[in-house]
Amino acid sequence: MDLTKTFPRSPKKKALGLVHIPRMIDKSKAYQAQKLGEYIFPCPLDEMILKFLEIDFETFAQEAYNKEETDFFTWIENSCLSRNIKEKEALNLEILQKKPDTEEKHRKFVELRDKVAPSRTDIDTWVDLIDLEENRL
Repeated sequence: MDLTKTFPRSPKKKALGLVHIPRMIDKSKAYQAQKLGEYIFPCPLDEMILKFLEIDFETFAQEAYNKEETDFFTWIENSCLSRNIKEKEALNLEILQKKPDTEEKHRKFVELRDKVAPSRTDIDTWVDLIDLEENRL
């Protein structure tokens, strides 16, 4: 995947009952191919998933890059996903509702949002800002 030419999937897309996993797969493939562009891997949302899975980003990236997506999902389920539905739903909610948590992060958030769509003051979560920047909203 070349993220200098295309966007990764939305952080709202789910796999294995978790949001953000498909996006992380795209970023992993770009990271391994050295085609990450301006994307950050692992970003804070990626780190939330990695912590939940109890896996480091290099291993995640390598496995995502080397396996077909269905084989990767099987690997995650067998290796590091012993979480129940309630735990997954709690993480999904935390990711989808994540907002800037410091004044500095809030200033940066507003600056980024205003570059794309200054009138979209309804955008107040990181996930919505990502989708706005990548023309999904």
